[in-house]
Order: sequence, then C-alpha cells, then structure tokens
Amino acid sequence: MHNQIIKLKSNKGRSSIGLLLTLATLFGAAALVSAPKSPFTKRVKAYYLSEKDAQYIRPGLVIKVLTASIAADGTVTTRVRFEDPKGVPLDRLGIDTPGAISASVIAAYIPKGQSQYTAYTTRIQTSPITNKSATQAGTDSGGVWTKVADGEYTYALKTTVPASYEKGSTHSIGVYGNRNLTEFDLGIYLSDNVFSWVPDASTPPVTRDVIKTSSCQRCHVDSFAFHGTTGRSSMQVCVLCHTPQTTDPDTGNSVDLPVMIHKIHMGADLPSVKAGKPYQIIGNAQSLNDFSTVGFPTDKGNCTVCHEQTTKAAQATNYQSKPTRAACGACHDNVNFVTGENHATLPQPDDSKCTTCHVPSSGTEFDISIAGAHTLPYNSKALTGFDWAITAVDNALPGQSPTVTFTLKDSKGNPLAPTDFGRIFGVLGGPTADYVTKWAGTTTNGYITEDLSKSTGSNGIYTYTYTGKLPADAKGTFSISLDGRRVETIYKGTKTEKSVQYGPKKNAIFYFSVDGSKPAPRRAVVAMNKCQQCHVSLRLHGENRVDTVEHCVVCHNPTENDGVYRPKTEGAVASVSFQQMIHNIHGGEEIKNTYKTEDYIIYGFGGSKNSFSEVRFPGRLASCDMCHVNNSQNLPLPATNAQVQNPRGYFATAGPATAACLSCHRSKAAAAHAQTMTSTALGESCDACHGPNSEYSVSKVHAVK
Repeated sequence: MHNQIIKLKSNKGRSSIGLLLTLATLFGAAALVSAPKSPFTKRVKAYYLSEKDAQYIRPGLVIKVLTASIAADGTVTTRVRFEDPKGVPLDRLGIDTPGAISASVIAAYIPKGQSQYTAYTTRIQTSPITNKSATQAGTDSGGVWTKVADGEYTYALKTTVPASYEKGSTHSIGVYGNRNLTEFDLGIYLSDNVFSWVPDASTPPVTRDVIKTSSCQRCHVDSFAFHGTTGRSSMQVCVLCHTPQTTDPDTGNSVDLPVMIHKIHMGADLPSVKAGKPYQIIGNAQSLNDFSTVGFPTDKGNCTVCHEQTTKAAQATNYQSKPTRAACGACHDNVNFVTGENHATLPQPDDSKCTTCHVPSSGTEFDISIAGAHTLPYNSKALTGFDWAITAVDNALPGQSPTVTFTLKDSKGNPLAPTDFGRIFGVLGGPTADYVTKWAGTTTNGYITEDLSKSTGSNGIYTYTYTGKLPADAKGTFSISLDGRRVETIYKGTKTEKSVQYGPKKNAIFYFSVDGSKPAPRRAVVAMNKCQQCHVSLRLHGENRVDTVEHCVVCHNPTENDGVYRPKTEGAVASVSFQQMIHNIHGGEEIKNTYKTEDYIIYGFGGSKNSFSEVRFPGRLASCDMCHVNNSQNLPLPATNAQVQNPRGYFATAGPATAACLSCHRSKAAAAHAQTMTSTALGESCDACHGPNSEYSVSKVHAVK
C-alpha cells in the first residue's frame, strides 16, 4: 500500500496529493467513529491501554489448530494459527508483533475399544528418589516450525507414529502456548487448542469429553492454568497427557485424570490421608505438590458439581453409566479391589462387572447405585422438610419490644409447630446500614437473638414478643431473621435408617422501619449465587444458617468478635466482621505463605477452634468479582459503613476500607500506608488514589494479566 501511494503521487502530481489528503481525512474520520471496541473487560489490564498502545501491542493470544495429517512415513504435521482476540495474526517469533510465542505440541489417539487417550509424544522420567523410571505423556521435542502465512505455521513433529498405527481411531493434536508481554506490564497470555480427526476418515472423530472446562471454571476463575505459565488451560488439552499410561515415579501415584482429580479434590478427606499417608505428586524440577490439606468447598458426595449435566459434554453421564475401579477407587482409596477389602469382601479383577451392582440409579436412596450412594442426607426425599416466613413485625418503635409473627409449614404445606424444631431462634439487628446497634445486657455485639420455641399460636401461625427492647434512639431499618434446624429419623427399621439434622432452604428475613422511614435492606455487597458457584449450598453453624447472606451479615457485623468463645489464654479476640473474616478465610494459605503471619483462627460455638490457614482458594484472590456484585469492591465505600473492631489486627479500630484491604494485604507496609492516609478527624482518604477513575483504582490494580 505504501508503494502504491508513492507511485500515485509521482504520476498525478499535486492533484494526487490533494486526493490522498482527502482520503486520509475520510479514513481517519471513519477510524475515529468506528474505532473497534476493546475485546477486554475492566477486570483485564489490557482494557486500560490507550488505543495507540493497544494497536501496537495487540494484547492477548488465541491458538487455533487448523489441520493435522500423518504422512506415509509416520511424520505428523499440523497447521496452527496464532492471533489476538480480534482475529489479527501474531508473529510467533515476536518480531512483527510484540511478544514471542512459546508453543508446544502433543499428539495422542484413543485406541480402539478404549475411551481415554494414549499419547504418542512421551518421555522417560527417572526418579532421583526411587531410581525408578516411568513413561509419561508429554510434548514433542525437536520438531520444525515453518511459516506459511501471516500468523500461520506448520509444525512437523519429530515424534513419528508406527507403521501399524490405528488409522480408524480418533487422533488429536493439542497445541498450547504463552505470549509474554510482561515488558508492557501486561503479564503472560495463555491459550491452547485441539484438532481431532480420524486418519482414514472412516468415521467422525469421537474425543474424550466428560467434563467441560466451564465446569472447572465455576471455582477456578482466572486460575485454570497449570504447569506454570506454559499455556495448558483447558480440559481438552489436559486429557491428552493425563492418561492411564502416566505415573509419577517418585511417589508411584497415577496422574491419570480421573484418578488424580478425584484425589486432589478429596484431599484431606481421603481415607489414606486420614490414616496418615499424605497425597503428594512430585512434578517438574522435583517440585513437591502436597494435596493432603485440600478441602472441597461443598459436599464430597455431590458429583454433579464437576460432572455437570447441563454443559452438553458428550460423555457427561459417564460417572454414572461407566464406573471404573480407577475413578471410584480414587475417592474410596481404602478399597482393595484385589482382595475385596472394604468392598463387601468382593474382589473385582476388572471393570466389566462394576455396573452389575452399581447401576446409575435404582430410585432408592442410600443404596449402592451411583445416585443412591451419593445421596446427600439433607436432600433426602424422605425428609418432611420445612418452609417458614415472617409475615409481620409490630410494636417496633424506639424503646419498644417488637412482636414478630411467623409461619411454619412442612414441604407439603402442612402446619408445623416450634416444638417440631431442634432449634428455632429469631435474630434482631439494625440498622441495616451495618448492624452496629448497642443492645443493653447482651454478650453479642450488634444484634440480639431469642428462643422462639415458646412462641404462642397454632395451626402454623405463631407470634413472639422480644424481651429485649429497641434502643430509645433507634433510627432507620431493622431486621428480624429466623434460624433453626430440624432433626428427623428416616427409613426407620431399615439398614439405611439414619438421623438427619437439616436446615431450611434459606433463612427467613423481614425488614421494618423503626422511625416511619421507608424500609431499606442492607446494600448488596456479595450475592448468594456467587457463593453457590463453589459452595453449591452454604450450610453453616450446624445447619442453622443456609444460603442467606442477608442473614449472615446481621451477626458478622463490624463490631462482633469471637470473644464469647475464645479462651483467655489465646490472646486478643478476633473480628468476625464479614469484610475481615471472609477475605481472611478465602486467603487462608496464600496470605499466610505470603506474609508469614499467624494462623487465622476463629473460636466458635462450644469453644471450637477453627483454623483457616490451610484454605486454598481455587480461584485468583485478586478476582474480586468472583464474590462481589454491583462493583461493591470499588471505592469509595458508603459513608454509612461503620468502623471495624479488630483487636488482633494492626489497628484495634479500622475504617471499613482499611479493614477490607488489610485483610488480604497484611504487610506492615500496607498497614502503615493505610494509617498515613487516614485522618482521625476526617476519616479515610483511600478513594483519592484508589477511586473508580484513579490511576490505582481497585478495578485496575486487581485486573488479571
């Protein structure tokens, strides 16, 4: 184009120059009007680039494997395209476009009659610990890249396939890679892709497709990338290497995906770990990876957390229809299939008879069918269940004792009585801005809770008048919420008889004004559906509090702590304020390892000691919107937010932004910075630098890559 412009100019003289200027003006105007929208969101660093820098750097990486073939001599060749998220080609060597791309190639096939891959590209790994060697699936080494077009390359693998290879079986080429843009403060971009085909084209390819990457990303948000920053970030690539042929010679553990993933997610609850044997895998460069402290964020028997049935994975029902000793024995690793130990004394030499006993579903709970054996007690259809609601709060002016009216029913709508409950309480708190009211004569901070078992009424409708009184200076909106649980014995007289303690579908909550103003619930900071992404059903405090974050914040307010239960010998009390506690819990292991701080421990009911220092957050801690809604993590925070009492922190009392931020950023330097930016008279000035439009806004500094 540049040469064409020069030629036009020389041939047409000044009139051509005028034409060119006109065209340039038109094209320039069009460019200004139709400037392409950024493919990135505010949670990604590239979003904050200027248009000029974005056009030069072209951040991001997308790998597409276009074709693959096997020549008569067994040479495997694949064609690969590297591009940015807008589809613009990228130079693999980083010359024509910034950021060299490092890419690796895997070749594998699914042998006839099998459902898992066997890799052609392998390596021999010898353990310096055991001196044993193992063949492991891996990547090709020594192949040749050849550029064939902008952004497109062929790669001829050095690994060849044998002459007798299965031409009628599914073959796959996986390519993963990374693009390093750290020189632009953008981090390392990862991508991978797989191309599958049947060499003789006799049938369509049938790949292994049991769990979609999206199911993993329910919890592993912004962090579903493994083996460092190599680029392996999808299930379709994981299954090419994590095959039955691959073991860890250092520990003898299989890294076959069904085995390894089940064991990792069971972690601390593996029978072998409970018996004292850690579950470890030694990886690249002899790195020790200990999964013995991993805690699954929901019920271990809830297979569909990962085996989701709504993702259209081709083999989504495999976990029920095709049970195997390897997959099932990974969780139940105290079963010896050779001897029959812990398997009803029934040896199982192969997988052919598994479905004889373990059918997908028999329609019966707690039996040995797959569905029955994994029935969660609180979901049992044999439970009566309960539903409740608060219908009115009366006598609720300052200085008065409120009267609450509520209904109790079972799941079929039949009336229940308070005596049908193992526990039923009403929690009164306010104002909803932050629940920091001082209640006279209580050991709790910010709320009072009273026993509703002595309520009056009948036929499922009851009233209770609090003994506690609203403060004389009460203003704004208050709330009453119900918490409680039932205990039922189900399947009486059978082998599956069990006593089940269970809570509600969710806690009932009712908002009311104490001064005639319009009732206003507490602002939404996090949402229950966000919690349920990982926790599925958040059932806490002995089933008394279930899936109701609006109820949680009443007690977990800025002034409450664990002082009622913490032994005097254990030092200062710990805050249980939500912004302090939840950040600390989810940061657990990472925060402790980063800042070398004390274990994060909260003392609970009955003096229980709850340490969260081994919690491994499955996502990226800086991905605030994994939990937050409405950009509630951004500054400034509402002026109504209260000071947080935290005697174990750097400050016994901290501003709301300081408390939230220092719960993750726990260094002295961060605390000193917060102290410097806080005025005793005027409060916090955090939003001056970290406000929504500032250079160091919360969104920008927490952006990924």
